[in-house]
Order: sequence, then structure tokens, then C-alpha cells
Amino acid sequence: MFLTDQPATTVGDVQLAAAALLGIATVVLLITRLRVHPFLALIFGSAALGIAAGMPASNTVDSFTAGVGATVGNVGLLIALGAMIGALLAGSGAADRLVDTVVNSVSARWLPWAVAGVAALIGLPLFFEVGVVLLVPIIVLVSRRTDVPIMKIGIPALAGLSVLHGLVPPHPGPLVAIAALHADLGLTLLFGLIIALPTVVLAGPVFGALVSPFVRADAPARLSSARGRVPTAIASRPVPGVWPTVLTLLLPIVLMLLRVVGELYLPIGSNVRAMLDLAGTPLVALLAGVVAAMFTLGLAAGLDRRQVSESLGGALPPIAAILLIVGAGGGFKQTLVDAGVGTMVGRAAAGLAVSPLILGWLVAVGIRLATGSATVATITAAGIAAPLAAGMDRSGVALLALAIGSGSLFFSHVNDAGFWLVKEYFGLSVGDTLKTWSVMETIISVAGLAGVLVLRVFV
Repeated sequence: MFLTDQPATTVGDVQLAAAALLGIATVVLLITRLRVHPFLALIFGSAALGIAAGMPASNTVDSFTAGVGATVGNVGLLIALGAMIGALLAGSGAADRLVDTVVNSVSARWLPWAVAGVAALIGLPLFFEVGVVLLVPIIVLVSRRTDVPIMKIGIPALAGLSVLHGLVPPHPGPLVAIAALHADLGLTLLFGLIIALPTVVLAGPVFGALVSPFVRADAPARLSSARGRVPTAIASRPVPGVWPTVLTLLLPIVLMLLRVVGELYLPIGSNVRAMLDLAGTPLVALLAGVVAAMFTLGLAAGLDRRQVSESLGGALPPIAAILLIVGAGGGFKQTLVDAGVGTMVGRAAAGLAVSPLILGWLVAVGIRLATGSATVATITAAGIAAPLAAGMDRSGVALLALAIGSGSLFFSHVNDAGFWLVKEYFGLSVGDTLKTWSVMETIISVAGLAGVLVLRVFV
């Protein structure tokens, strides 16, 4: 089994570069032209890469299989646990109550800022698409109730969800980059949160205020009554309180950050540090979040143990496709590594006067523009840029993961499912979606890279 950073072939750099381009081009063309599912496209791309790089067929299969197993083992469990927390958050009514409490407590002037904050908080455990489906009906209702333009509060909500999706674990993209680069998750999380705050502000309330006067959004009328999507039997149950909800969402984040604090300030061998190391391990931290959510979001909403179990189980089927794509991406990444493409890129980058952070961002941008998938862009760019991390310190590797995550969000357009989701939910034209959603994603990407570069000066 191949799961090392040592190349399995001895061909020249020109052939390796051509093989990498062929593998990536195969993935891009299959996804964009032939509409092949990314899971299959990544398998075929790995095969094309292995053949072009001169790898024996059996070695290519072994590399791909080993990469899938390692990635799903490292990342898949965390994605599943995060999805479980998100399912209880949405199904218990806690998300609706959190939004209602916040938007009813602020004036129309501060509403976009409040919505951005709530979206970012809700976006911690929820996937982007789930967050959109959950928040847009509320945004439409609030807009009509307060006479605030839909996009003035819609853009901040989208920014909060998108920034968390691209920069903060336990979302799939950041987790894959962390695993591929062997980055420190706690440090990446800390840096990601630092960068996320100004990025959400700039791409959300600030950009939303600038662009909303020039865009006409005509969200479907049915969305204003979408709060009725919760069955009456469920809606009549008690709803979890705001503060228990907030504390539950923040629990895994706090545990992982405390682990970083322990590593920085407590001596090796300290019992307290050992406890924080264990509690802050991503699997343990997210498992603690799930257990807490079972009580604070499930049982507190009047669900019995069977219903809580069904809610947790119901979170798993929708993420099956994501897990398969992430796993196949890990296999593609490992094929790149075992073929020697990674070391070739490292040698080439050594002769360039370009920061590895910028290089990783550019690679992710190129794949994002071609495929439309932030996850595929992150996986592929992390595999290519992995050798660059070998000569970097812990902080540098964490920032490289965030640079790649930022690049994966660049200029979403018509080949991205998220583009059409936003267009239809907000009732926008294609042109207005480009002016709002696409530009917002680009602002997030560039601001994220700027935050990475600024942080690198200090760490």
C-alpha cells in the first residue's frame, strides 16, 4: 500500500507535469462537459494520472484506495458528527428561535450585521446548502416585515455561511486541507476564526449595503410562509433556549481552542495539558458536541430518545455524496503524491520567487474556476501543494491550508451548484447573481488570502 510522500515512479519532471495536467483535465472535463458525478470523475482522473505518470496499474489502484481510506478515516467521521449536530439544530427549531431572537433585538440599521453573525454561528455545524435552505425563508420574512431590501440582509447571511464553509473546521474543505498538509487542526481553527471575522464583515454587511440598491430580488412568495415547513406536531413542542443553543454550537470549537492554549502555555507532561489534548482532539470535541446537542437541542425540544436517534441517523444519508467525493479526492491526492507530482511541484516552487501561500491559493483558484466545486478545488490543490508544507513551520502549514480554502471560494459562476441555489432562492437573474453572489465569493477569497498574508507577518 502506498501512503507516503515518496514517489513510486522515476520519470522526468516534464512527464510528471503532463500527467498531473492530464489527470486534472480529465476531472474538469468529465464534471463540466459530460456532467459525470465528481466521485466518478476523480476515480477516472486518478487512473489517467497514474497511466500518464508510468505507474503500474496495481500501484495506482493501491494508491487511490489507500488515499480514500486515510481521508475518510481522518475526515469522514468529523463530517458525520458535524452533520448530526446540524440535524438537531435544524430539526429542534433552535435555529429558527436563534434567528428570531437576534433579528427582533436589533434595529433595521444593524439587522445586516446581526444576520451575518447568526449565519456564521449557524454555519459552524451546517453545510452551506443546508444553511441556505434554512435561512432564506427567514430572511424573506424579515425583509417584508421590516422593509429592508432582501439582498441587504441576504448577502450578509450568505457571507457568514460561505466564510465558515471555506475557512473553519469541521467543514469538509478545511478538514481535507488539514489532513493533506498534516496541519495542526487547532491552530488552523484559531487562525481561521481570526480571518473569518473581518472577511464576513467586508463581504457581508459592507458589500451588501453597497450592492443592494442596484439589484432587484424577487424571492418566491411561498418562501415567506416557509416557516410552516415544520409539522404541527413538532412546532407545538418546546423550543430550546438561545443560550443553550449557542453554547452547544461553540462547545467543540472551545474544546479545540483550549487544546491549542494548552500546547502553547502548559509544559509537556502536565496532567492538565494531557486532558486538554484529549478533549480538544477533533473526534472527541465533536463527539462531545453531539452528546450535548442530544440533551440541549433534542430532549429539550420534547423529543424522546427514539426521535433523537432518528434525527441523528437522518443526518447521515444526505452527506453520503459528500463523503464519497471527499474520499475520492483523497485518493486522487494520494495518486498525485505517489506518482511524484508533489515533489516535482516542490522542486519547481523552490526556484520561484512566489510565496507558497500565494501559490496554493492560485492553484485552488484555477481548479475552482474550472470545476465549480470548492471541495474538489481544495482537495486537488492541497495534494499538489503538500510538498510546500514540508519546509514550513506549524503556523505556516496552518495558513497554507487557509490560503487553499480561500482560493477554493473564488468567483462562483454557472458551473457551481451554489450559484443556481442562490439564484433560485432569491429570485435573481443570472446577471444579478453574478453581481451579488459571484462578487461576494471573490471578495471572500481575496480577503481570506489577505488575512493569511497579514497573519504570516506575525506568526
